[in-house]
Amino acid sequence: MAFVNSAGVSRSVVRRLFSIQLLPGQIVVLAATALILAGTGLLMLPFATPPQVEIRFIDALFTATSAVCVTGLIVLDTPHEFTLFGQLIILFLIQIGGLGYALMATLILLALGRRIGLRDRMMLAETLSTLDMARSVQYVKLVAIITFGLEGLGALLLTVRFAGEMPMTEALYSGVFHAISAFNNAGFSLFSDSLISYQADIPVNLVITILILMGSTGFLVFQDLWDNFTGRRFRFQTHTKLVIITTLILLGGGTMGILWLEWNNPLTFQPLSFGERLAVAYFHTVSRTAGFITIDISQMQDATLYFLILLMAIGGSPGSMSGGIKTTAVAIVWLTIWSVLRRRADVEVFHRRIPLDLVIRAFCLCILAVTVITGFTLILAFTEQRPFLSIMFEVTSAMGIVGMSLGDGAAHSLSALFTDFGKSIIIVSMLLGRFGPLMIGLFAVKTAPQSRYRFPESRVVIG
Repeated sequence: MAFVNSAGVSRSVVRRLFSIQLLPGQIVVLAATALILAGTGLLMLPFATPPQVEIRFIDALFTATSAVCVTGLIVLDTPHEFTLFGQLIILFLIQIGGLGYALMATLILLALGRRIGLRDRMMLAETLSTLDMARSVQYVKLVAIITFGLEGLGALLLTVRFAGEMPMTEALYSGVFHAISAFNNAGFSLFSDSLISYQADIPVNLVITILILMGSTGFLVFQDLWDNFTGRRFRFQTHTKLVIITTLILLGGGTMGILWLEWNNPLTFQPLSFGERLAVAYFHTVSRTAGFITIDISQMQDATLYFLILLMAIGGSPGSMSGGIKTTAVAIVWLTIWSVLRRRADVEVFHRRIPLDLVIRAFCLCILAVTVITGFTLILAFTEQRPFLSIMFEVTSAMGIVGMSLGDGAAHSLSALFTDFGKSIIIVSMLLGRFGPLMIGLFAVKTAPQSRYRFPESRVVIG
């Protein structure tokens, strides 16, 4: 009788599990989690690392998470502590993690000639952060063309450059690896010093920074540019204009800020010419979303490191490969402050009014990001015996899925020196940074029905 009852309970549990209705955002996150676990298992295979390297589970999990979340923080030196097989696994995880599970699944269905249903379209809208769910499948083709086209062109240009100093097959592999890593804003490199050896190499700097910028701009901007180019639309959307202007402000302000703060630092900028200083400052402003470096940032002054923390926290734009709070959210927060100072009832930009719900979401993203960064920094400052600023830099880099670190220059991130608990905190930070606090919240809270009543308004003193 007990066996019959337990069997009945088991069948009931299975039926309930299969009857659970998951939201599109939840499916995307669960698929990414499955991909991370699969990547962890593959990286722990004996032929993923050289015989003299024994990879632990926490390190394999850290590497797989960093690759899927396109972060670039590393606890093992990619070129020397992983075999070709291990490196290809990392590259595969970067590509799938960057494009997104839903996008890759849709490309496969399109290739097989299958019809894309409403639920799949909703998942695509979540993955691409698109404003138009009805046209999301059309944009998949555009995204695929842009992604593989830019990665292919970047790989070709880098291969030509690398061919002058290494065998052709190695140059081709390095070109493909760095092009995919740069466009996906991953920051993984086949060189132990990242790109420090190419500090004054203009072609490499240009190709890498252009790929990073294209990957961090967001596909919504590409959609709008394409619609205007093809005549489908004759005016750029507010989102596109806000992304472009905010990005230009960050590029200009970031470059000038790093130049000013590091100008007389004898360990970084002082030995360089003016052109080299400008190139390095610009490169690291662009790389605030990717994590490549052309100078040992651990030698930078504290003020510069804190400035980089701010840039990393802002991150890239919605619907892109990058993480962070997002350019549009930060722009809306500043526009709201400007509206309050001007005593305007609405938040306005480009002769348009920003809806109140978007203003609230922007502030939520900023506050949650600051809360998580502050909380995790305090926890790690207590458990890890490392400088406070270095820990804050590492946590922000993980939350912004950037990959810059104050470890040993480039070969290993600071996380390599953390305890297993500390590495676990960084793993959680990368997951939160990739999927966002609001999407993670979908697991606990489903879309609430519209209330038929509202409570009376009450005013409080706030300042």
